[in-house]
Amino acid sequence: MKPAGLKKILGSLSCPGALFIAAAVVGNPAFAASSAADPGAHSYSAHGTVRQISFDRRAATVQHEAIPGYMGAMTMDFPVKDTNELDGISPNDEITFTLVVTTNADWIEGVRFISHHVTEITNNVFVFHAASDELKPGDALPDGELTAEDGGKIHFSDFRGRAVAFTFFYTSCPLPDYCPKMNRNFAEARKILMADANAPGNWELLSVSFDTTIDQPPVLSGYANFYRGPDTNHWLFAIAPTNTLAELAPRVGLMVMRQGPNISHNLRTIVLDPSGRISRQFNGNDWTPQQLADAICAAARGQTKPGS
Repeated sequence: MKPAGLKKILGSLSCPGALFIAAAVVGNPAFAASSAADPGAHSYSAHGTVRQISFDRRAATVQHEAIPGYMGAMTMDFPVKDTNELDGISPNDEITFTLVVTTNADWIEGVRFISHHVTEITNNVFVFHAASDELKPGDALPDGELTAEDGGKIHFSDFRGRAVAFTFFYTSCPLPDYCPKMNRNFAEARKILMADANAPGNWELLSVSFDTTIDQPPVLSGYANFYRGPDTNHWLFAIAPTNTLAELAPRVGLMVMRQGPNISHNLRTIVLDPSGRISRQFNGNDWTPQQLADAICAAARGQTKPGS
């Protein structure tokens, strides 16, 4: 995108994530010195409490304090560069760490134990989900109304006859490995499918924002153009109203938590077959655009089976 176009988008975003993007473009002096190993990396000292550690110890969920010059207090899943640094660390441990952010990735390193706390955070967390309600491959997705980037109303049922891959995001998301990565992956999957002469034509990508406060159609349209360009062919952006999100999120395991002006969330990407049934679900961010493209092709051709 040309600088003028980027400036227009940044001017329409007024939340912490947008300030981060603007700072990255113009060179905010609040950024720490770049890493010697990666000139594009910026490091931030952080402090927080571990809430969960993944089974393979490659990721940790940390409830962290505000990180000056970068982002507000949140509870986020962070990739861990050196899993050995989590030795002796357990949930409810207070830690200090360094958050490293590059153009397309982020991770934590330099994890240091401070103390252990016996606390409950349940009362501070509002999530839409209950595990027993989650849908499985072969189950029909409940229909729901969305507001499209042009302000019109659309429904999941409008896409019957097409395979639909949809993911969730919000435009102010400050971590490149979260919402921006979902949109970069969608952009690449779209290129793969549109360049493949043998790919089916009955498919659609749908990026759904859960931030109804900021992500109104004018903001959403500018954000969409940044990743997709003005051509809406095979890729639409939309906003999920609160009632639609409250119905949909528990069924796909999506968790969304507001913390002041910030939003903590997990990542869910779902592929529907032409009848509106779940064909494939990708959790987290370690899937590739090629995997998504393959799943869309399989769904569009009716090549998936319930439970696969």
